[in-house]
Amino acid sequence: MFPTTRLRRLRTPVMKRMFSETKLSVDDLIAPLFVDENLTQPQPIPSMPGIQRETPKSVVDEAKELADLGIPALILFGIPKEKDETGSHAYGENDVVQNATRDIKAELGDDMMVITDLCLCEFTTHGHCGVVDYDTEEILNDPTLPILGKTAVSQARAGADMVAPSGMMDGMVASIRKALDQNSYSNIPIMSYAAKYSSSFYGPFRDAVDSGYAFGDRSTYQMDPANSNEAMREVEQDIKEGADIIMVKPALPYLDIIYRVKHEFNMPTAAYNVSGEYSMIKGAMDNGWLAEKAIIESLISIKRSGADVILTYFAKDVAINLIR
Repeated sequence: MFPTTRLRRLRTPVMKRMFSETKLSVDDLIAPLFVDENLTQPQPIPSMPGIQRETPKSVVDEAKELADLGIPALILFGIPKEKDETGSHAYGENDVVQNATRDIKAELGDDMMVITDLCLCEFTTHGHCGVVDYDTEEILNDPTLPILGKTAVSQARAGADMVAPSGMMDGMVASIRKALDQNSYSNIPIMSYAAKYSSSFYGPFRDAVDSGYAFGDRSTYQMDPANSNEAMREVEQDIKEGADIIMVKPALPYLDIIYRVKHEFNMPTAAYNVSGEYSMIKGAMDNGWLAEKAIIESLISIKRSGADVILTYFAKDVAINLIR
């Protein structure tokens, strides 16, 4: 009790470094990259200041820069030249994600872990994450599963170190695990977007990959933001189906979910610091309303809540400027 106990004694700069309860390093970061096979020059994304779509050539250079900064992993999102109703360009041997994966691994090998986002929304004309019945405007769960399995195998064949299914289809992890195992890719881990909420914070991402939907929304397969116990059921199901890493998305509005997932399941846990979170903080910084240290404070909160790794568009900023 005061005055015997003075908590401020531990708040000198050196004491803070020595006794910080939560530490953030580049080893905690996964950098999202967008590769667009329609481009010959990188293209800035207006709603995400400082982030751009890469060309099939520049994405390799960007991956090299990330590796030079010590960032251990990236996750690839592709924008194809052609889209169709079933997203068939998600799984071709020479489609955009497969080519980018192959090129990055050829250049960097084990110096960069390449994770491939595994969803159909960037590849479908309707922008939904599964096969659609146009008569009812229903996103069909079960017919989507074999396509996800086929896509996972194609990504692994191209050299992906990990696949990350994000479509929130029931049974997706089991279907992908079975397809990988049957095609001699049993050592490829799955990082499942297990608790992915139907969130307003995805808006800039949809601009980045042209994945706005032609009708409805994604609330019939992504989670209700009001629900916490349901997230535990989603996570438990994905663990039973073979997920190696569990992801919560978004991160900042769902810190309580990250905490619950980590403490109830004690699994390797990822959190996606999504485009809207990035743009919100970056926009305030650009207007002088927030200091740059807000980046670290926000990421520390995600780590403190239980995330082992963070997917964040701030990865380069953190590696270059903020981690000492």
